[in-house]
Amino acid sequence: MLTDLSKVRNIGISAHIDSGKTTLTERILFYTNRIHQIHEVKGKDGVGAKMDSMELERERGITIQSAATFCQWPPPATSKTVMAVPGSPIKSTHWVNIIDTPGHVDFTIEVERSLRVLDGAIMVLCGVAGVQSQSYTVDRQMRRYKVPRIAFINKLDRTGANPYRVKDQLREKLKLNPVMIQMPIGLEDKLEGVVDLIEMQAFKFYGDNGETIERGPIPADLVEKANELRAEMLDSLSLVSDALTEAMLEDKVTPELLRQELRTATIALKCTPVMMGSALGNKAVQLLLDGVCTFLPDPREVENIALDLSNGEAPLVLESNPDKPLVMLAFKLEDGRYGQLTYVRIYQGKIQKDDFIVNSRNGKKVKVGRLVRMHADDREEITDAGCGDICAVFGVDCNSGDTFTDGTVNYAMTSMFVPKPVISVAVRPKDSGSEMNMSKALQRFTREDPTFQCYVDPESNETIVAGMGELHLEVYIERMKREYKAEVVTSPPVVAYRECITKKVEFNYTHKKQTGGSGQYGKVAGYAEPFDGDFEFVDDITGGKIPREFIPSCEKGFKSMIAKSPRLGVPVVNLRVVIDDGAAHQVDSSDIAFQEAARGAFREFFPRANPKILEPVMKVSIEGPAEFSGNMLGLIMQRRGIVIGSTEEDGNARVDSEVPLAEMFGFSTPCRSATQGKAEFTMEFSRYAEVPSNISDDLLAKAKKAKEDAKK
Repeated sequence: MLTDLSKVRNIGISAHIDSGKTTLTERILFYTNRIHQIHEVKGKDGVGAKMDSMELERERGITIQSAATFCQWPPPATSKTVMAVPGSPIKSTHWVNIIDTPGHVDFTIEVERSLRVLDGAIMVLCGVAGVQSQSYTVDRQMRRYKVPRIAFINKLDRTGANPYRVKDQLREKLKLNPVMIQMPIGLEDKLEGVVDLIEMQAFKFYGDNGETIERGPIPADLVEKANELRAEMLDSLSLVSDALTEAMLEDKVTPELLRQELRTATIALKCTPVMMGSALGNKAVQLLLDGVCTFLPDPREVENIALDLSNGEAPLVLESNPDKPLVMLAFKLEDGRYGQLTYVRIYQGKIQKDDFIVNSRNGKKVKVGRLVRMHADDREEITDAGCGDICAVFGVDCNSGDTFTDGTVNYAMTSMFVPKPVISVAVRPKDSGSEMNMSKALQRFTREDPTFQCYVDPESNETIVAGMGELHLEVYIERMKREYKAEVVTSPPVVAYRECITKKVEFNYTHKKQTGGSGQYGKVAGYAEPFDGDFEFVDDITGGKIPREFIPSCEKGFKSMIAKSPRLGVPVVNLRVVIDDGAAHQVDSSDIAFQEAARGAFREFFPRANPKILEPVMKVSIEGPAEFSGNMLGLIMQRRGIVIGSTEEDGNARVDSEVPLAEMFGFSTPCRSATQGKAEFTMEFSRYAEVPSNISDDLLAKAKKAKEDAKK
């Protein structure tokens, strides 16, 4: 168990697609002696990076699932290789838990749940492309969970690298306060190392894997630039540090004071230290590890809020204290050969193998049979773990986002943000042998990934899977085939349309049905109006016109209708229903009668309320060489897109736009064709917007035909 929490760091590595996150993690594992040979993400040796353990990840060269590992920096003195930085301020070994996250927006839940449980992060940026579309999403996620970060400008050995431009983009585009604490020695193919502006020393990296570090004076031709950048660094930092301002006036600035004040400002989210190097070129990764230990917070320095379920969900701050009652959050699930593996972050207290823990959501008591530390897909058995630690337990049946305690307290951690799926496809097994396997696969995937949903359409009886994008669904369908031997057939993707009303309408509906014996009677009256939210039911009944016990029946009836609109069969949103009048019969009124009255009222008022169809609109960013900017704009315009901004810089162009999801299926092929395969695009959900009338008419005609065909 980790006892000295000041030496613990829980960090994530996140960035835009292809910025070098997994390559950087691979170097970190090598320099901390966790692996003894470096393998590349798209390695030709057939091994692939340690953190991309899934076969699909290695084939595609992308990260699909976040992977957890741990290491020690500097490595313990017993290690065969000495990797520490000469003259490093880090004198004792620190314990670092790392989560490598995907860059593709389709797997955004992996980033959400990782940042939810981490104390700090490294935001990786490409030295050539700088702040890209997905960098905005990552920044937004870090802000949501108040995660302090270090910016690492990677790929400085690539043609066109410019760290100074990237630093300016951090300020202008992400509205951060970047403090550059390093400058490069050479750029592109002449990159040798970096100058540390705090120590005013040069660090150069040699050897096959950059393991030999030479510390020395700053090269003469860079002294002037280094002094200029140091002055800029001091200015930026003095704006958020009174202690540094005083020291500057008295000319008493020391490296120790600079590090201390930079750490305080970083943890308070007032600034972002900017470090740089090249992960692939094995330059300056060791200095980044020093930066993680120096500037990012330990578990005690982060405020973690829990809700006290025994006290009306009153918020309280947890203490990183092993002697306090256990509180831990299950943030990720994996189904493996040995049952469910649950990744947990311990916020308070400690846990031992064979302990009993209680799930706050359902009060179930379970025994911890096995406790392990994760190293990508390898597991190391441990007997105990304490607050501030990230580990995994076997055989604990739970959902992602559940809180566990030792039973002496009834707390729940605030859950993570889960975006709603925007695209769905119908899937069916190719043969009877695949049916059971498909069912098992879907059961597992929906438990593991809250953004992957599965349901049976009651009308068509088809199995529908929904997710965050084409790539998201494509990966899961491929995994069904590989991991479960389930061959499935998919139908074309379906867009998640919605309907809403556009004007206020009154209703007055009586449900009357007479059969042998007691009949059914219920009368509801009131009005429906547009509302800024999904659905709201308001009870304005006075004088007992509808008995109290039937009010929930009315709400249930309306709710059952908003799941499928009468015209298109899609969910109805932005609706408020107010009931203010009605009537009941002493004998014939019942729960069913009032549910039917509400349903009848809905069918009656909905066509009169001028309903309109809404479609998901995606934020699409295309990036590629400036010579293709006209083609990129053309691609957007052809798809009912609206360009919201375009920039050109150093031969690269970026077009930001909003495009209806219905127009984006199969976009990657025309995008490659129009740009000779040199452009890439990212897409994420932006908002719902009204469908143009011609498309609305087509959709309604198709829905009408489908209903007629179903009747035949």
